[in-house]
Amino acid sequence: MKKTIIVMPVANEQDTMGSIIDEILALPYDNLYLYPVIDSYSKDRTEEIIRSYEHTGKVKCIFYKESRGVISCYMEGYRQALKDGAEQVIEMDGGGSHKPSEIPQFIEKLEEGYDCVWGSRFIKGGGLENDPIYRRILSGGGTFLSNLVLGTKLKDMTSGFEAFKKEVLEKFEFDKFLSTGHMYQTEMRFYCRNYRTIEVPIHYTAGKSSLKFKSVKEALVILFKLKKNEKLVYKN
Repeated sequence: MKKTIIVMPVANEQDTMGSIIDEILALPYDNLYLYPVIDSYSKDRTEEIIRSYEHTGKVKCIFYKESRGVISCYMEGYRQALKDGAEQVIEMDGGGSHKPSEIPQFIEKLEEGYDCVWGSRFIKGGGLENDPIYRRILSGGGTFLSNLVLGTKLKDMTSGFEAFKKEVLEKFEFDKFLSTGHMYQTEMRFYCRNYRTIEVPIHYTAGKSSLKFKSVKEALVILFKLKKNEKLVYKN
């Protein structure tokens, strides 16, 4: 298997961090590594727990002091993964909403030759747990509206479980992305629409975070700017 690095922004996850890392390290891959990205927003023992695994050589804790939120942590994780020779990068949440047991299907599809693999809650085999009805409506409605405005055809435009070949990520100017919140996943899918992509089913377990009206408003504003911004995000 090609060198694959999982980028995982984390904060205040001390209750689940150890078990998630254990599950990932137990996967049958010699060339799979985990890069949790943490910032000053995290106030508990999450960083300490992560660093206790660094001796394995499979885990690298990245403290991003210039963080401007979770999306900037994703981007920093990408930069560090590419710098360290990743040939494939998987992005997933660190709070238990994404299942480590579903990682193999992402690796399998990358190995089959796909450039991007999108986790989807809304295709056969996927699902949601503990997600309030308003969040389901926003996710489903966001996907419908995004496909309508952007001309995309995915079943899930807002999932944060995804994977890329390095050649895809290397083409992006990460600081030119517009999104700083939930809309980032849609933005990435739009920019990658012309690559060879596929959706795979995932089971999403909702956490404690809430989706604020301000975030929805910002997402709508960004949605109608993506086509104009597309020419700026690719490196010359």
